[in-house]
Amino acid sequence: MLSCKINDDLELKLLENRHAEEMFLLVDSNRSRLREWLPWLDGTVSVEQSREFIRMSLKTFAENHGLYLGIFQQSRLAGCVSLNHIDWSNRKTTIGYWLSEDYVGRGTMTAACRTLIDYVFNELLLNRVEIRAAVRNVKSRAIPERLGFVQEGIVRQAEWLYDHYVDHVVYGMLREDWQPGGASSAD
Repeated sequence: MLSCKINDDLELKLLENRHAEEMFLLVDSNRSRLREWLPWLDGTVSVEQSREFIRMSLKTFAENHGLYLGIFQQSRLAGCVSLNHIDWSNRKTTIGYWLSEDYVGRGTMTAACRTLIDYVFNELLLNRVEIRAAVRNVKSRAIPERLGFVQEGIVRQAEWLYDHYVDHVVYGMLREDWQPGGASSAD
């Protein structure tokens, strides 16, 4: 998937070097909000670091181990969604995402994840998708819940966030349970 139009206003595109400055500025303008849940914010303090992340994500894509996409709303970067690691042996992957505050509450992330999950099951022919979110991250947890994922459990102290551990809720979706276009049409 190099790009995929979701609707007239929304598109997923493979992140490229030319997106580095726009991505850094978006992250920087959302830093305090994103920092509550994402452990990599303090390590992203320059356009060059965003450029390096994109370079590494393109290498991962070329090696067929993951996929990092920009979410573009009317041609402006709104956030990112990714297949963080594709485990071909077990035919599964994990989705990660973040979104600028300007686009929260519009169904943008639900639509992006729905499109990516369709791609995972219909094109990559994987069997399982996981989404993990911090127990207290209600907005992030709403995405898999809205899409019909099964809450499978809680991993205690799953992630170190700057000065404390957070527990993660694990959500899973199997190919056999996925409804084309997602389980819910409501955003």
